[in-house]
Amino acid sequence: MIKIAITGSLASGKTTASKILSSSRGPLYSADKVVKNLYKKRDFKKNVFKKLNLKSKKNFKKEIIKKIIEQKKTLKKLEKIIHPMVRQEMLKFILKNKSKNLLFFEIPLLVENKLNKYFDVVIFIKSRKDLRIKRYISKGGKKHLFKVLDKQQLKDNKKIKYCDYVVVNNHSIKLLKKKLFNIIRIYE
Repeated sequence: MIKIAITGSLASGKTTASKILSSSRGPLYSADKVVKNLYKKRDFKKNVFKKLNLKSKKNFKKEIIKKIIEQKKTLKKLEKIIHPMVRQEMLKFILKNKSKNLLFFEIPLLVENKLNKYFDVVIFIKSRKDLRIKRYISKGGKKHLFKVLDKQQLKDNKKIKYCDYVVVNNHSIKLLKKKLFNIIRIYE
């Protein structure tokens, strides 16, 4: 089994790259999907509500975003709750799919969380900041939140040092596919 991780900065095209790479090659684990599912669970919400001292349960996500923007420590507190759960789900995914030849993982904060040891290959998706902001906003995100979240991540030049491949994603999906196929051919 070869475990291939796809990482990169906020809105760089990780999800698109992950889907392209895993398509009919092997199962895909998405840390973002795991987090999205956590937000649907009552116990998780209760825990976050308590640990972050939130005021209203009505607009749970909006309240968290507001608190992240106002207080930098909030994001770290939230990550301490979420990351162990995401890691646990990742390990379950690996066990469940241990008979597969290729496993794919989309993990945005892979380098920040020192997860390199779990993977045989790490691909970094790189994109210009102006494009990343544009993509983030086109998916309903707010520019000020992008800036807060982006500042919390390591800079690309530091992350790249821990990756096996760097794929620049500043142009078309067709070009992105070509670059990704050149990499994946080696492992198929």
